[in-house]
Amino acid sequence: MSFNISGEIWQPVRLTLELASFTTIILLVVGTPLAWWLARSKSWWKEGVASFVAIPLVLPPTVLGFYLLVALGPNGPGGMLAALWGGRTLAFTFPGLVIGSVLFSMPFVVQPIRNAFEAMGDRPLEVAATLRASPWRAFWTVAVPLASPGFLTGAILGFAHTVGEFGVVLMIGGSVPGKTKVLSVAIYDYVETSQWNEASVLALGMIIFSFCVILAMTLIEKRVTRLAS
Repeated sequence: MSFNISGEIWQPVRLTLELASFTTIILLVVGTPLAWWLARSKSWWKEGVASFVAIPLVLPPTVLGFYLLVALGPNGPGGMLAALWGGRTLAFTFPGLVIGSVLFSMPFVVQPIRNAFEAMGDRPLEVAATLRASPWRAFWTVAVPLASPGFLTGAILGFAHTVGEFGVVLMIGGSVPGKTKVLSVAIYDYVETSQWNEASVLALGMIIFSFCVILAMTLIEKRVTRLAS
C-alpha cells in the first residue's frame, strides 16, 4: 500500500480510542448517580428525565449536532467557556467532541445501569440496613457489585457507540487531522477522495470491532442468565 500507516491510519485510530475512553469514563461517573436516581426515585417526573436522556436514541444525529454546534460555538456557552483559557470556541476541538459524545452516548450507558439497579430490588439494601450499613456504604458494597453486569454492559455500549459516531462528530468536529478526525470521519474522507485502500483497512477494522462488541454482549448476557438461575 502506498500510504503512511503510522500517520494516515493510526492517527484517527488513536484519536477515536482516546475520545471513546474519555467519554466512557465521564459517562460512568455522571451516569451512575443518574441511573440510581431513575431506578430508586418515586418522583412523578423521573420518566420525563429518562425520556430526555433517551432522546439521542431516536433523534437524527445531525439535529443534535446542529444544536451542539450552536451551543459550542463562539456565540454560545461553549464560546464563553473557551474564553476562560483564551480560546474562542469549543466547536471543532477535541473537548467539544467529548461533550457531544457524552450527550449522544448517554442513554447507552444510563439505561443498562438503571435496569441493573431496578432488577436488584429492595431486599439487598434492606438487609444491609439491618446490619447498620449506611446508605453510602450499602450503595458501594451491595448495590454496585450486584449491578456490575449493567456497568459492564453500559461501558461496552458507551465505548462502542462513541467509536461508531459519525453525524454528531462531523457536525461539531469537522475533519481536523490529529484533533477531530476520528475513524468514521476518516473513512468518509477516504471514500470522498477515492482512497479505497485506506478506507478498506479502517472499514474492516470497524467490522471486526463490531463483531467483538456483539460477542462480548452475548457472553455477558449468558453469564448473567447463568448466575441468575
